[in-house]
Amino acid sequence: MTRILLAHTPDMRRNYYGERALAGLRALGDVVLHEGAEPLAGESLVAAARGIQVVVADRNTPGAGLVFERSPDLVAFVRCAVDIRNIEVAAASANGVLVTRASAGFVPAVTELVVGFMVDLSRGVSRATAQYHSGAVPVAAMGRQLAGSTLGVIGYGAIGRRVAAMGVALGMRVVVSDPHARVAEAGIEQRGFEDLLSAADYVVCLAVANEQTENLMDDAAFGRMKPGAFFINVSRGNLVDEAALARALGSGRIAGAALDVGRAPDQMPSPALALRGDVIATPHVGGLTPQAIEHQALETVAQVAEIVKGRAPVGAVNTPLATRLPRLV
Repeated sequence: MTRILLAHTPDMRRNYYGERALAGLRALGDVVLHEGAEPLAGESLVAAARGIQVVVADRNTPGAGLVFERSPDLVAFVRCAVDIRNIEVAAASANGVLVTRASAGFVPAVTELVVGFMVDLSRGVSRATAQYHSGAVPVAAMGRQLAGSTLGVIGYGAIGRRVAAMGVALGMRVVVSDPHARVAEAGIEQRGFEDLLSAADYVVCLAVANEQTENLMDDAAFGRMKPGAFFINVSRGNLVDEAALARALGSGRIAGAALDVGRAPDQMPSPALALRGDVIATPHVGGLTPQAIEHQALETVAQVAEIVKGRAPVGAVNTPLATRLPRLV
């Protein structure tokens, strides 16, 4: 019987896998659960993977080269997330191990959070609530209306397209910047990065995180933003120079920011920024809804169902080099 390691910690398993997916996994093999509070990594993952054919890993479980080099029984490393940047795919391929990733089931959830952020930034919902909770009565302040404002979307992937469409539906002027996409939808303008920054009342960062986009939002970028605009990041913390963001906020260049991600562990917002009164911060919960999580968890179950038959599933990223896969037939 195929032995499967579900590498999530108990807390991650509770939030990001669920009983239905776990039951589906158990129907496919002998499932070993990680019961430690800390994520498995390096030597601890090597030890846990002894005698294991399939590892199902959350985003906090890195696939280091030594794991693939020192796990002779391992056939597949299944990532229960889209992001595989902390998996050494080349090392997996060199050792014949299949690597897979889940598709984005969180697009509606993240889009809804972006809309919530825009409303909160515009109307001071969190700020007024905090003042009431502290026993004070907040001053009624003039808010902003989304309709008639300009929404700037950096990155036109699945979430960017949905956010842009939502902006159109809300009566906003929508401007998109993405050098790798062509925008053809009615009511959406495609502009250069600098033009978007100078035009938008709300800048939503949804670019892909890679070497080219590291610190995309730096002092120069924040300096180009319209005075009094708002900045929202729900993509990856790597896209933002956090010191530059703090300077833009401190100088009053931008009016506020909303962050679901940052450079703290597990891509959470950095505490120093989250502490600011002009920042709304949430602990990387953009995709944390039952529908979004079940989409990805059940997708890994479907992937493992193919793997135990010796087949590469949809979502595999190195099929031609997965030479260990036929072992499971």
